[in-house]
Amino acid sequence: MKKIIIDPVTRIEGHAKISIYLDDDGQVNDARFHVTEFRGFEKFCVGRPLAEMPGITARICGICPVSHLLASAKTGDRILAVTIPQTATKLRRLMNLGQIVQSHALSFFHLTAPDLLLGMDSNPAQRNVFGLIAAEPELARGGIRLRQFGQEIIELLGGKKIHPSWAVPGGVSDPLTAENRTHIQQRIPEARTTIINAIDLFKKLLEKYAKEAQTFGNFPSLFMGLVTAEGLWETYDGHLRFVDSAGNIVADKLDPSNYHEFIGEAVQADSYLKSPYYRPLGYPDTQDHCRLDSGMYRVGPLARLNICSHIGTSLADQELQEFRSHGTGTVKSSFFYHYARLIEILASIEQIEILLDDPDILSTHLRAEAGINQLEAVGVSEAPRGTLFHHYHVDENGLMQKVNLIIATGQNNLAMNRTVAQIARHFIQGDEIKEGMLNRVEAGIRAFDPCLSCSTHAMGQMPLLVEVVAKDGTVVNKIYRN
Repeated sequence: MKKIIIDPVTRIEGHAKISIYLDDDGQVNDARFHVTEFRGFEKFCVGRPLAEMPGITARICGICPVSHLLASAKTGDRILAVTIPQTATKLRRLMNLGQIVQSHALSFFHLTAPDLLLGMDSNPAQRNVFGLIAAEPELARGGIRLRQFGQEIIELLGGKKIHPSWAVPGGVSDPLTAENRTHIQQRIPEARTTIINAIDLFKKLLEKYAKEAQTFGNFPSLFMGLVTAEGLWETYDGHLRFVDSAGNIVADKLDPSNYHEFIGEAVQADSYLKSPYYRPLGYPDTQDHCRLDSGMYRVGPLARLNICSHIGTSLADQELQEFRSHGTGTVKSSFFYHYARLIEILASIEQIEILLDDPDILSTHLRAEAGINQLEAVGVSEAPRGTLFHHYHVDENGLMQKVNLIIATGQNNLAMNRTVAQIARHFIQGDEIKEGMLNRVEAGIRAFDPCLSCSTHAMGQMPLLVEVVAKDGTVVNKIYRN
């Protein structure tokens, strides 16, 4: 048995490595995605007051702090046992939509576009955002401006772009001013044009990357996410739905508070990343790559577009119809996470425009006051990368006794492992590993846009080292990427 190690995986948020195991004939036998660093927010939140939790957990990650801020505040709402003012709900929704725009724009324009526009086999020294700026300056500028649009929404509501402490148990702390509403509205036409052009560009690239679309995590699985009572695309509230790869609803109208009844959390010895699974179907046999009845599921943009009946805005629903032409029942290839991400940006921009036209959005009735009324609660919201759960136990004084976080990247862990193995089997043959082949393996992980700072709270950037190790431990090939 020989082993290829990719350490770390590049152009993702956090630090991880990939191990690819070859048999004696040079064929890929298996592959694993490992998360190798740990900080442990669940432990050091114990003892902190409930009121501090949104601000603390927002600091789990600098890319998606809003997701933790809102999930934490929603958990706090339940512990206070209050219904927050309607304007507070609308403003939270607005901030979450801004978060989806900025995070998805970062993923596509900064992390994925270098592969798609410059080529999977291009020189890695140029295959990055700076190379993209040199080769496609207008596209790069549009992506930067689009991300800035989402960040400005967060800043104008929360006071800063990163780690705002604006959402609190019971509501939000500050209103949206008329001046700031006008500023956001004025930027909508440019943002809409940018994302429509990006969607058109991606669709033109699909023919070029048909092979990748067929091999980047293209397998049956369940999909999970939030939907409204009517089954529409949802990002903030609603109930949970599971569908299978044929598009059949497996479970619906699930209360997120009872997540432990249908989501199991497994751990693996070689990774700090937990592996949630759909409990009624059991933990999947990771060696049986043909089994269809396992509890593996995917979350995030691809899942959200697979589980909803429709989005509810005109432009995004047109794109959703075309998106669904790439699958039967559901779109199964993880390569289409990129397409789904772009459609979700468009949907978010349309919903932002609708929310800003609501006269109630400027109300200053923003908070419900109460004491500790429940000792346990679960809050859930859709982060850019998928469904996010915060589960708190508190004492009578509101001090944290136990914290459990179920992060989107963890819920995609089993699917990421299978994606890595599928790509490696298709592209890697023998000891001589071309750089473009390794980049495709990494690109399969980037399709999920994993956020390891959230899921295990990792940090750090290092050069890439790939080693091919023979059965006797001899290194027969070594590749560096700085």
